[in-house]
Amino acid sequence: MTTPTSTRRGSDWLPSWEPESNWESRRAWTTLWVTTFTLTLAFITWFLASALAPKLNSIGFDLSASQLYWLIAMPGLAGGTLRLVWTFLPPIMGTRKLVTITTALFLFPLIGWGLAVQNPQTPYAALLLLGALAGIGGGAFSGFMPSTSYFFPRARQGTALGLQAGLGNFGVSIVQFVTPWIIGFALVGAAQVLTNPQTGATKSVWMQNAAYIWLPFVIVGVVLAWLLLRSVPVQARGVRDQLDIFRNKNTWIMTYLYVVTFGTFSGLAAGFALLIGNLYGPTKFGAEGVDPLTYAFLGALVGSLARIISGPVADRVGGGKLTVVSALGIALGSLYTIFQLNPTSASQFPQFLAGMLVIFFFAGVGNASTFKQMPMIFDRRQAGGVIGWTSAIAAYGPFIFGFMLAYIAPVPFFAMGVFFAVVAAAMAWWFYARKGAETPC
Repeated sequence: MTTPTSTRRGSDWLPSWEPESNWESRRAWTTLWVTTFTLTLAFITWFLASALAPKLNSIGFDLSASQLYWLIAMPGLAGGTLRLVWTFLPPIMGTRKLVTITTALFLFPLIGWGLAVQNPQTPYAALLLLGALAGIGGGAFSGFMPSTSYFFPRARQGTALGLQAGLGNFGVSIVQFVTPWIIGFALVGAAQVLTNPQTGATKSVWMQNAAYIWLPFVIVGVVLAWLLLRSVPVQARGVRDQLDIFRNKNTWIMTYLYVVTFGTFSGLAAGFALLIGNLYGPTKFGAEGVDPLTYAFLGALVGSLARIISGPVADRVGGGKLTVVSALGIALGSLYTIFQLNPTSASQFPQFLAGMLVIFFFAGVGNASTFKQMPMIFDRRQAGGVIGWTSAIAAYGPFIFGFMLAYIAPVPFFAMGVFFAVVAAAMAWWFYARKGAETPC
């Protein structure tokens, strides 16, 4: 809970903050826009490997399909683990220091990837390490989102968190959309030769641009965070004070619901390009095959837009009802997509793409609705912890999806998605959406 006076001293910490009774909207919105900008950079850093991996073998690397899936899975494994750490930092470090320092850390994986892609002899272990460092971008979410939630009254948190998470999620589609274009001309360093696996045609590319282009933006984010952000006196002496969230069953229910929504979004976004390439790409259908990076950004784009649109809707109709709709939509989209996973021609790609975009759309809806639910179910300090915790577990989506796609055929993989989504719909309806629900929200 907020307090009238803060025991903290120094310019980092506001003396008091009571958004329910005396809300300073200008400071709240300034915090939202700064943390959203840096969160977008976090997602760009986190998903950079998903944009680079499909092209690595074409510039001289020799990685198997399993190794490539593991490469896009590693940021998810690290991101989920780091979110467990970042979950507990907002009340301890405060918004200003947390956002500033975390944003500065993005420089390490970005510079590392820029160096690594210029040398096809870079050891695979080094690439996995860079994937793990990129997980810092994933960890940031569990610190940035609770920090922002402190600044808004409950009635506006669906809109605020929907905007922040939705615009932040755009980082996934931005990096996947920009990468094919930005590597096409010289900025820094020498060119690599990209070879078409079917025709043998070659062209010069500068893969390091995909990482280096974001360095100036990260520096700007660090400066803005330090100059414009302050910290709300929502405090805890350490991790132990925040463990009470695990004694509330709603923490575990919301964790499952967010895993089904954001876990689906992040997992499919990380693996979308490789999935397209393996099912419909040139290696399977030759010259008629689909270039994965031409379409991969669309999934994250649709999911991010859905999250932004659904925030205000959740404020009006309630997060629980919207979560039920989201889970059912994911289930139906997954069921339809199952029938597009054994194509006989690249001409079947539009049907596959349509099914995937349906999944991404409803995952985005659920990302917004669950974030509306949590501030309604828990008090302010606990809500921040639950948001961080659920985000941490769901951030394992890229790892789980990458691992499973490396070893499980697509059809049973998507069938499992149908099952888990139906269970999520039933849970959301029973606990939060039905008439007489125990915790309506």
